[in-house]
Amino acid sequence: MPLRVNIPPATRLFLVSLLAFSLLYNIARWRELDYTGAVQSTPLIPYLTLVPSRFFYYPWTLVTATIVEQNIFTVLLNAATIFYGGKYLERAWGSREFSKFIAAVTLIPNAVIIPIYLIWGAMPGQQTRGLTQICGGVAIQASFLVAFKQLVPEHNVAIFKGLVKMRVKHFPALFLLLNTLSGIVLGTDTAAVLAWIGLLTSWTYLRFYKQQPDLTGTSTNGMGIKGDASETFAFACLFPDVMQPPIAFVADQIYAVLVAVKILRPFSEDDIASGNQQVMARGEAGLPTLLTNQRGGSSRGKREEAERRRALALKALDQRLQAAVSGGRSNAGPSSLAQPNAGQPRPTTPSPSASPGQAMLGGTNYNPDHA
Repeated sequence: MPLRVNIPPATRLFLVSLLAFSLLYNIARWRELDYTGAVQSTPLIPYLTLVPSRFFYYPWTLVTATIVEQNIFTVLLNAATIFYGGKYLERAWGSREFSKFIAAVTLIPNAVIIPIYLIWGAMPGQQTRGLTQICGGVAIQASFLVAFKQLVPEHNVAIFKGLVKMRVKHFPALFLLLNTLSGIVLGTDTAAVLAWIGLLTSWTYLRFYKQQPDLTGTSTNGMGIKGDASETFAFACLFPDVMQPPIAFVADQIYAVLVAVKILRPFSEDDIASGNQQVMARGEAGLPTLLTNQRGGSSRGKREEAERRRALALKALDQRLQAAVSGGRSNAGPSSLAQPNAGQPRPTTPSPSASPGQAMLGGTNYNPDHA
């Protein structure tokens, strides 16, 4: 019986395009050999890769640059990212929403990086920056990590026989750190810039624009919910706890400015409460596992994940209720005495116990050593 590899259609198209255009790029680069057999010092292929100063002659490179890799190692890395990550996200979201997400995190980072390098190239001594050859799937990798942070933040990944363990929610910050250090030390500045732009683009799209199914039954328009207003997907939550307060302060100021100029619509209290309920319901609905086509895993694992997600949502709702009650008491006037129950907090469901330091958002495990 022939081996069948079940790959969703959008992921399959993306993967085939990566392999085909990477092959075309390397064939074109090999044609740059001179008669002595020596490769020219930086062969430019501006009709496949994104070269800022030549973009206006080859506008289609906004798309092709993302699916072009320059060597076999980056081809294998990005192919693995698309194969595993693409399968997971396409089965979780559906082919239509996954394709829209890929289009956003492909076009926007490539469009944003062009003026950055053109301005950089206009500076004294930096004229060659305008001829930088930009390609690769770094922005895609960053965006997939942000998407995993939204869907399975407490998924535990163990490698090297369990010697190294890390939760998915820490991957975006680690990815940014490694690419930033590499850009400074090794000169891979294009990867560092694409990593930052890819993370910002994917988070903005998922936070404010992506249409997602309503798992709680609270939607009234029948079209699901737009964006993700949950408190666990705030921008500061992409970073370690110790860094979150200053990042949250800066992010709040930028958010206030964007709302003031009507670029963004502010989240209402109902939006935030609905987003927190979505977090809870997402665990109950189940998601495809990383390496198989099944949804949700074992029944015991699903129950535990649902309970932990429910506990987190209840905890967030309880904190908001306590804050509202405290604010109401401080502002209460004589008329509040006519409502004896106005200042009484509603009882909440007890949260299941968890080990210290573990956020209760559905802890699942993945050990590639035994996959």
